[in-house]
Amino acid sequence: MTGEPIKNATEHLQSLVDGRAVYLDGQLVDDVTRHIAFCQSVHTAAGLYDFQADPANADLMTFESPTSGRRVNRAWQMPTTYEELVTRRRALVSWAEQHAGFMGRSPDHVASAITGQLMGLDLFEDYDKDRAKAYWDYYVYARDNDLYLTYVIINPQVDRSKSTIELENNNPMMKIVDEDSEGVTVRGAKMLGTSAVMANEVFVAHLQPLRPDEVDYAISFAVPMNIPGLKVLSRKSYEKHAVSEFDNPLASRYDENDALMYF
Repeated sequence: MTGEPIKNATEHLQSLVDGRAVYLDGQLVDDVTRHIAFCQSVHTAAGLYDFQADPANADLMTFESPTSGRRVNRAWQMPTTYEELVTRRRALVSWAEQHAGFMGRSPDHVASAITGQLMGLDLFEDYDKDRAKAYWDYYVYARDNDLYLTYVIINPQVDRSKSTIELENNNPMMKIVDEDSEGVTVRGAKMLGTSAVMANEVFVAHLQPLRPDEVDYAISFAVPMNIPGLKVLSRKSYEKHAVSEFDNPLASRYDENDALMYF
């Protein structure tokens, strides 16, 4: 069993100072934990980890990972009993109460999506056992490190009257451009990247239906936010323009931000 402590705000904030390429108004942001456009919202999110690490809340908010022994957030828990299901729900409600529900992409969001999917692991195995194992291994990795994940699952809109193939060179959508023994190379843009500036990694998938000839767009993967070649293009920051906490109580603290991600 590991003696590693429960993830807290300090650990999360330190993990965000990793050289990620976040751009706002065309300018590279050096440190999202200190920048006027992001810092308050980033610290609000980090505060959720202090809440779970508080000894008074640890039993409710966390469970022991079956592989690492570290206590991690219950968003990663796969309930096997009614009691575990109720406790998990109580934990997520307690987190939501910390921000009154104004953080739509809090750390439990994508974690719950992945955890829920993999409770049906056999469905993935029926399709491809190797890919199912890769997905499961990523879940274990993300769970044991209690990662904050964002996701990009839709494409930027260009011309709805045309297919991706018909757009040809005017298509900014992310797709596979090369594949060799070392892996897959992708290039292009995905959306919507809510909370990307404060997340550890991004889970990339494809929500919209694809045609058989659009196979180059059919790819799912996850990468760290600071991976070379990834640019995070932030929308206008409401936090930056918030006059005060009194005048702008939501924008000053809960502007998770959205971002287009370009690979």
